[in-house]
Amino acid sequence: MYGADHDDPGPKPGHAYRELCAGPLDGLLLDVTGWDDEQLAEGAALLTDLGRYGPGGRAHYEPRPADPLRWTGRATATEPAQADRGVSLPPGLSQGPRLRP
Repeated sequence: MYGADHDDPGPKPGHAYRELCAGPLDGLLLDVTGWDDEQLAEGAALLTDLGRYGPGGRAHYEPRPADPLRWTGRATATEPAQADRGVSLPPGLSQGPRLRP
């Protein structure tokens, strides 16, 4: 996540980013360097402490159809994944890849 490294918070040269819009991570940039086209089309379920469920929750983001460089927050979920608890995600959302450490 852009800005997560407090010692060197700026974007890294040669990296690809997506802007997160709405949802608990609004305004942050997600580093998607190395993600393939399928992963980029699906969006992601990002671990966050900032969502409705607090620590261990996930914020689900997907690309905007008209502007795939900007991803819109669609839902928040608890951890483990909502599917494990018998709760369905909204249509069109997938768990997406996890952020790499």
